[in-house]
Amino acid sequence: MRIVVLDGYTLNPGDISWAPFEALGELVTYDYTAPEETVSRLQGVTVCLTNKTCFPKEVLEKLPDLRYIGCLSTGFNVVDVDYCREHGITVTNIPEYATFATAQMTIALLLEIASKVGHHSDLVHQGVWSQSRDFCFWDGPLTELWGKTLGIFGFGKIASRVSRIAADLGMKVLACRRSEITDAMREADPQVEFVDEETLWAKSDILSFHCPLTSATTGLVNAATISKMKDGVILLNTSRGPVVDESAVADALTSGKIAAFGADVVSVEPIREDNPLLTAPNTYLTPHIAWAPKDTRIRLMDVASSNLRAYLEGNPVNVVS
Repeated sequence: MRIVVLDGYTLNPGDISWAPFEALGELVTYDYTAPEETVSRLQGVTVCLTNKTCFPKEVLEKLPDLRYIGCLSTGFNVVDVDYCREHGITVTNIPEYATFATAQMTIALLLEIASKVGHHSDLVHQGVWSQSRDFCFWDGPLTELWGKTLGIFGFGKIASRVSRIAADLGMKVLACRRSEITDAMREADPQVEFVDEETLWAKSDILSFHCPLTSATTGLVNAATISKMKDGVILLNTSRGPVVDESAVADALTSGKIAAFGADVVSVEPIREDNPLLTAPNTYLTPHIAWAPKDTRIRLMDVASSNLRAYLEGNPVNVVS
């Protein structure tokens, strides 16, 4: 059996092994696949793996032999899962593999905004400290997180992890989720007070977003919701870029309504040169790297290969189609 990886470079730029897949069949890997190359590369192929290569209906219709699409990610919006469901194509994803790393990135963004470690390190290396009259200096306000209120929108495993770290930093944690909040959740995270959206917007000094991208969450952070937030609020987004109306956030950063914005995701990736966040003040952007630590990618590889093995054994897991 031939297994085709269409865009393997981001998962494995050469520092981890494809061996888990090589044990399952003849593996063919491509670093990247252009849209016009997808069909030709998958002629006669029953099993493929994709990260960002798209499978709309018009592509799937030209691949009658395809029976399995393994998404090398948690998100699976690149695949028309409705078509796959109707035509017996199994689609799997990788749930929760980056829980620890994404929580870590969320806190890293928050700490950079609060303590400006990178900024001050740059100034020290530029000689500013050497020329200082006093034994110390700081450039811009620094923020102590103790006693601040962190509001979390969406509350799955990543958010739970973030809430525990925040509580250890001495923060009060509020959380809001639109699906049911169970007694088991309250018992598992006693450091969290679950509230409604209006309370979350009004009471939070810092807001962190950990929700899936749906029609209901697209543009969730917009001019109207920002107006309900505290003056000088800090926003963090490590979920999906389109959760945020970037123009509205840029305007609020310019006016000072939002004190700072930290994000690992934007609406279009790679970021476009005309993205308004690039010229907005107090904006901290990383290039979608929360998932990228080597340990995290090895975990992804292991889960993805286990998904395929389970499918080949007739007991598919993590199925989204």
